[in-house]
Amino acid sequence: MKFVGHYRITAPRLSVWEALNDTEVLKACIPGCDRIEWVDSENLEASITVNLGIMKPTFSGDLTLSNVEPARAYTLSGGGRGGLLGLARGSADIELQDWGLANEACILKFEAHGEVSGSIEKLGSKIVGKSAQGVIDRFFSRFAAQIDAEAIPVETEDAADAQQN
Repeated sequence: MKFVGHYRITAPRLSVWEALNDTEVLKACIPGCDRIEWVDSENLEASITVNLGIMKPTFSGDLTLSNVEPARAYTLSGGGRGGLLGLARGSADIELQDWGLANEACILKFEAHGEVSGSIEKLGSKIVGKSAQGVIDRFFSRFAAQIDAEAIPVETEDAADAQQN
């Protein structure tokens, strides 16, 4: 599964970067997040309950930041274990660019790839993909609210193509 999105966030790039690395902000933004904490400067541990409609598995997982360009970009990758329900793995490339004459806002671009196995895979990629897109949409709505900003989707060809796959 692939997800692509571009959002104009009405906050300066540095503020958005700091919020993306603040576990309290992330916990408030990630739907179903029970716990997220830094293990060291590049690794996080998390516990997230995912609503898949007929199932609500809790995943415990590890996240790693790589390719870090402070206040500009990073890759977030990780995997979650849902017990008997299976595994989920994924990664997301996240990039921030200044926007506006006075850089009063920024463009956040992401491209995420994910895969599931076990019982969750048997639900089918359509159900899982729809649930994941809902999580992404709720995350950005909550994220913007946490930093007193708006997240305005910016339509791109990549985003339209990814949603069709």
